[in-house]
Amino acid sequence: MSVSRNRGGSRGTAVLGAVAVVAAAALATGVASSDASAAGATSTYLVVYKESSSTSGAGNAVTAAGGQVVATYAPISVVVARSSNPDFAVRMRTVKGVDGAVAMTRFASAVDGGAVADNAVDATSTTDSAPAPGSAGLNDPLSGLQWDMTQINAGAAHAISTGSRSVLVGDIDTGLDYTHPDLAPNVDANASANCVSGAPVPGLVAANDDNGHGTHTAGTIAAAANGIGIVGVAPNVRIAGIKAGDANGFFFPEAVVCSFMWAADHGVNVTNNSYFADPWLFNCRNDAEQRAIWTAERRAIKYAQSKGVLVVAAEGNQADDLSHPTFDATSPDDTNPVLRAIPNACAVVPTEVPGVVGVTATGDRQMKSFYSSYGISAADVAAPGGDSVLQQTAAAPNGRVLSTWPASLAGSCLRKVFDGSALYCYAQGTSMASPHAAGVAALIASVTGKTGGALSAALQNAVDPIPCPADVSPYTFFPAVDNGAPQTCQGTLAQNSWFGAGLVDALKAVG
Repeated sequence: MSVSRNRGGSRGTAVLGAVAVVAAAALATGVASSDASAAGATSTYLVVYKESSSTSGAGNAVTAAGGQVVATYAPISVVVARSSNPDFAVRMRTVKGVDGAVAMTRFASAVDGGAVADNAVDATSTTDSAPAPGSAGLNDPLSGLQWDMTQINAGAAHAISTGSRSVLVGDIDTGLDYTHPDLAPNVDANASANCVSGAPVPGLVAANDDNGHGTHTAGTIAAAANGIGIVGVAPNVRIAGIKAGDANGFFFPEAVVCSFMWAADHGVNVTNNSYFADPWLFNCRNDAEQRAIWTAERRAIKYAQSKGVLVVAAEGNQADDLSHPTFDATSPDDTNPVLRAIPNACAVVPTEVPGVVGVTATGDRQMKSFYSSYGISAADVAAPGGDSVLQQTAAAPNGRVLSTWPASLAGSCLRKVFDGSALYCYAQGTSMASPHAAGVAALIASVTGKTGGALSAALQNAVDPIPCPADVSPYTFFPAVDNGAPQTCQGTLAQNSWFGAGLVDALKAVG
């Protein structure tokens, strides 16, 4: 499934009607599938050893089971393998120390866990007026279109700091266009890699973006203040393209694991994650298949965190309360989704992994975006993600966020803006919110040197608190995508389910 699938845009009655009909039936918490692909077809597998177990004998075990090792991640006791043997997973589960083995043939996630389809209903055209003058500190030609940067006081922050070259942000996404003139000055070739296969292939060419999504998020984080196009939140930090998503926007589990391991071992300070991981929007630990994937991904994230990496993640576009989920009609998202009940044993990865900073989206009126998921236990901060329905303003006439886009993929951008030959595209989603928060974290790291948990705490303190709205009636027409539940906000000014601690503020981050 590509990024064009709408997970937070305009809603019809089909999904809600299906929920109403099927909810009365007995629902399973997981979906069973065969251990392997069809005989003769080669599949990728995650082999998960018991925690802290040695993988030293994995090569021989994989060979004996009829496979080949793709990558071994010894620090987290996980092996990626390939095999055409339909009994490979079954045989690997008998190996001493192996806790689980599962084929990845149909297991993927898509970037639109964080990006709303650009055909979401609104009244705007694809032509935008010339930009107004940029706010203080935002003086590139298209800065006047960056309402999002004005909202978080990025211009004022840049008068104090534009970020340090010693800080490296890893954008785990579909790669990035390293030739884009607004990104090229800040891309770190040595820290970039393609992890799609499950084993890292280093370098800029390998990590090139063939989808567009990663280039958009990268621009929000670190577009250079160079007299071209736009300015990112932290325009002087280095950014690494860590390609986990393919051209269709799918993020297979082995790629997600590889990406966090790469970030951990290559000096990354902050990772941006604008997707949900593996095919299950909610990963249920009481399902053996999902548990193996869930375990491998959580271990990789935990390993990165142990190296001081701050993980920032999009909350998702289901308009769902992640702290009180009931049904999931989105998964498995790379085949045929089926409705399933969601108990407390299920969680969204990476945003609900302990220590990860979950980011909800706002529009130009500083309201929660109509599509943004939320949750008192899941939302840590809010950031601009755009809102084409409830929050169109004079400064944001189409409601969306403008950022960099590959010129070679111009056809996939509906709302284009050019500065010379450099292409920029409007998009909306929690995918767009998360990189704002990651950029602010990079500014904090630049001026304080903080990492890991200390950096997370500092980010959640560098905010402007927003209370729950007294009137939630504007959201009446945008219930949760999968279960039809109305959107409600709970909590206090200091911490609530819609905005977490508050809207990130770049000036407070550096002040």
